[in-house]
Amino acid sequence: MKKTTTKLADGRELIYYDADDAAVRDAADPRPLEPTTALSEIRRDPATGDWVTVAAHRQGRIYHPPADECPLCPSRDGRLSEVPASDYDVVVFENRFPALSTDAVAHITGSDDPLRTRAPGAGRCEVVCFTAEHDSSFADLTEAKAGLVLEAWTDRTAELSALPGVQQVFCFENRGAEIGVTLAHPHGQIYAFPFAAPRTVKMIAEAAIHRERTGRNLFEDLVATEQADSERVVLAGEHWTAFVPFAARWPYEVHLYPNRRVADLTRLGPAERAEFPAVYLELLRRFDRLFAEDGAGTGTAPKAQTAPTPYIAAWHQAPAQLGEELALHLELFTIRRTVGKLKFLAGVESGMDAFVNDVSPEAAAQRLREVAS
Repeated sequence: MKKTTTKLADGRELIYYDADDAAVRDAADPRPLEPTTALSEIRRDPATGDWVTVAAHRQGRIYHPPADECPLCPSRDGRLSEVPASDYDVVVFENRFPALSTDAVAHITGSDDPLRTRAPGAGRCEVVCFTAEHDSSFADLTEAKAGLVLEAWTDRTAELSALPGVQQVFCFENRGAEIGVTLAHPHGQIYAFPFAAPRTVKMIAEAAIHRERTGRNLFEDLVATEQADSERVVLAGEHWTAFVPFAARWPYEVHLYPNRRVADLTRLGPAERAEFPAVYLELLRRFDRLFAEDGAGTGTAPKAQTAPTPYIAAWHQAPAQLGEELALHLELFTIRRTVGKLKFLAGVESGMDAFVNDVSPEAAAQRLREVAS
């Protein structure tokens, strides 16, 4: 892999990741861009202890542009985009409308008032473009290209974790308009948080309870239990196991763990890295076959669905400041519960964070096994 770092016209960092070590990335960004100011702040909810990011400057971000004006496509035929090169393998750049920014320290004053605790939203938000092909998707990538994305995620995790004030690095992909995606080009994002995310804090607390009760790691026991039972296992390799969690919140939700517990992406070994692309691509392709018009078991190959499955893919990594009890894993889920129907978060879920799942985890796992390649 070759990594080339450059700057966009407004000073934001852009990084090319190329499979070809001979790739030359010297295209300049000729756009007349002015530097942007991120007025982000984080506020602590005194009732829950959760941090909430307030980023009112993001209201002007790009919203569902036509394909020929996509800012994530390469700059071609006189049309300038966020990527100056005419083609690329994988590219990462600072978000033009970030929820978190290192610049926030210069503009936001903090407060230690217990009921009004606030601080600058100091962190970093990056965009990861998986491919130059606008009408493609992560599931369409080759194993080599998916491996290159993994290398980019790993490199960014290492660099962003080293930034002052950063407590947790979160790599994720939102896919589909139903999820709220405003740019159709295949891409993900990375947030470098100045706090540990609420879901992470809950998981670490449960891991501490499990450690005190059993003397063992919660996530090692969780994976071992699912492997031994296998009813909810969707896909198992030599180094990775994917399963529907026992208490899944979403209609179709899969957790992917390396069989050897590690804290974050930087700790994965060569064998785990080599196996990941095939396993992950197979999971994504199964998600795309979930809602085909013809169900599995009919003796007829499923037809292609009219719209790709919307999903969120989220890497959970251990914050360095909170120890290494949290195990690296990826959570993949869709808000679609059946053909033509979405699971909306209504009063129970949104108001009380008490999920009601319309599909049993065991039935979801069975369905995901049925749609294997």
